[in-house]
Amino acid sequence: MDISVDSAEKSVDPRVERLVDELIGRVADKWTLLVLELLEEKGTQRFTQIARQVEGISQKMLTQTLRQMERDGLVTRTVHPVVPPHVDYALTPLGNSLSAAFCGVWIWAEAHLDTVEAARQAFDAR
Repeated sequence: MDISVDSAEKSVDPRVERLVDELIGRVADKWTLLVLELLEEKGTQRFTQIARQVEGISQKMLTQTLRQMERDGLVTRTVHPVVPPHVDYALTPLGNSLSAAFCGVWIWAEAHLDTVEAARQAFDAR
């Protein structure tokens, strides 16, 4: 990806490009968005609470999603030394800022819902 500013060619740092590509691919995935939204709305949650509230997610997929979010610095994982193990997940400030960025998509969708639906109906009618 090459972005030009005032017709001058200026390259994007390939590390930034790679991170954006990875984050869009990951965050745009259904499960990450749902977990991100849940933790933003409800705060710290136990693994079992997340599993119950994210409809349709398997234990394996939830584990993978949370591990990747933790690796990216979006959530913290706190293990409490009790039996059975008690593990909490919470958004980090970085996770909160990403959630806020995606909030703009919700606002846009709400503002343009009727227009998008009308465009889809017109397209489908052709």
